[in-house]
Amino acid sequence: MNETSKHIEVDLELIRRLDKNGPRYTSYPTADRFVEAFNAESYANWVAKREIGGVSRPLSLYIHIPFCNTLCFYCACNKVITKDRSKSAEYVRYLLKEMAMQAALLGPQQVVEQLHFGGGTPTFLSDDELRQVMAAIHSHFKLIDDGEYSIEIDPRKVTDDTIALLGQLGFNRISLGVQDFDDTVQRAVNRIQSEEETVRVMRAARVNGFKSISIDLIYGLPKQTLEGFGTTLDRVIAADPDRLSIYNYAHMPTVFKPQRRIHEEDLPAPQVKLDILNMAVNKLTGAGYVYIGMDHFAKPEDELAVAQRQGRLHRNFQGYSTHSDCDLVALGVSAIGKIGPTYSQNYRDLENYYDALERNELPIMRGLELNADDLVRRAIIQALMCHFELSKQSFNIAYLIDFDQYFAAEMPELEDYAREGLLELSPQWITVTPKGRMLIRNICMVFDKYLRTKQEHARYSKVI
Repeated sequence: MNETSKHIEVDLELIRRLDKNGPRYTSYPTADRFVEAFNAESYANWVAKREIGGVSRPLSLYIHIPFCNTLCFYCACNKVITKDRSKSAEYVRYLLKEMAMQAALLGPQQVVEQLHFGGGTPTFLSDDELRQVMAAIHSHFKLIDDGEYSIEIDPRKVTDDTIALLGQLGFNRISLGVQDFDDTVQRAVNRIQSEEETVRVMRAARVNGFKSISIDLIYGLPKQTLEGFGTTLDRVIAADPDRLSIYNYAHMPTVFKPQRRIHEEDLPAPQVKLDILNMAVNKLTGAGYVYIGMDHFAKPEDELAVAQRQGRLHRNFQGYSTHSDCDLVALGVSAIGKIGPTYSQNYRDLENYYDALERNELPIMRGLELNADDLVRRAIIQALMCHFELSKQSFNIAYLIDFDQYFAAEMPELEDYAREGLLELSPQWITVTPKGRMLIRNICMVFDKYLRTKQEHARYSKVI
């Protein structure tokens, strides 16, 4: 990778002109393409093919805990708002049943390199329930010593003792939701969280040996200003996290009901939102963070930055990852997994999830078996998202295609982006320029066969 490709350049005029609706590409094809014809039986058939030839991929495990005891108005996650703690005990019972069924299908002592607890709020579970789930994981799977074991934390709802317990249970990475430290913004989105609470959890994570601490921020929230978010960024940088994610708030109240409580007139104007993004990139790169791609920044010595430099970075349903060759087994309501050339998603509501397990069926609602065209396009989108460049020759060899001929229909749009300065095209390479990195989703969308009509674009949030 050449020297200039390590940098990022924010061209506000270009972003303003080219900003459009598009997917985030945690998968290709995206989850809205999944079909109900792919069911628990289809999934079991593909799991049975995993070890044909004697080669078995290691696993990544995702555990979805849907519960939160307060509602954040901006949230687009699959969650259940409740203060009733008995709900989590019931959920854990079903979760452990699903885990046992998956383990029986996969075979004994499958190797796990990566584990992620997401939500909702995973620490809605009591300390005993967390112990129970981790004990079940250890009884069914073999977790490697230096694996990547992460959990999402709401700093308002967790004690130092729980952080210590998480360390003892084997978690070594932690992700904290912050969004914005500004009081006015916090009130507008119903998430009151002090800087002190956040720093306390970070301190506890350091004391308990967590290797990586990540902080999530959102730009474009109601009442947000350039000055206010600048102060938040300064305070976050001073707290010294290893990674930062700065997400674009996508206001889609017709899709996500909680967002109806956000007043549209309180949202920052498009230009202010762009100025906030520009300032964030400048502050973070100025503080020594490396732009990984798609809202993510990391310290140069963090594993994500190292993996990107070494060409090992990968992207999956949890975002960027260093474990590219894993099959992803997803447990819990709404969770999405990936086995071989397939995706599968569990039922999105508790009732259907529980009902399926009561019938001794895996709670798979829908999925997709990728065809040869999907696979080559998925690999291209992965390469661009993770490394900002691709070798056409490597695709010709791996997929037995003639790249320029196979993507002849896409070439005019790529050439347009090259003229705009987003790309450099050569007979051998497609390279995203520092200016194109902020618009990487636009570039990936060129290769998305499912986005051939304007109506399709309208289903997604804005790229920036």
